[in-house]
Amino acid sequence: QVQVVESGGGLVQAGESLKLSCTASGLRFDDYAMGWFRQAPGKEREGVASISWSGDSTYYVDSVKGRFTISRDNRKNTLYLQMNSLKPEDTAMYYCAASDREWWFLAQRQSLRVTDFDYWGQGTQVTVSS
Repeated sequence: QVQVVESGGGLVQAGESLKLSCTASGLRFDDYAMGWFRQAPGKEREGVASISWSGDSTYYVDSVKGRFTISRDNRKNTLYLQMNSLKPEDTAMYYCAASDREWWFLAQRQSLRVTDFDYWGQGTQVTVSS
């Protein structure tokens, strides 16, 4: 059975940093593109960042470029999201997800799409206070 588990969320003040982690089991981790999504109450689930199976290619939504860094360690089956200079508008439940789509298919899209990802974690809450 595939299991995806996020950790590292918490409550921080604006301008501070958090690092999220995601571990996956039950799949060949380096065969999957991985992504981070977030969802605030009353809002749609938003793609934040994604990374190819090799880690050589990444995507970021404009609102987090220059502040967030996605990375992966395939030896540890672990995905990371380093979040710096956090803003109150970053407050959301953050979800880790795995996609078995070809990277070229994901890369040609203009944004991350929930329907392109097959396995999801339970989420970890990030709250940024002002």
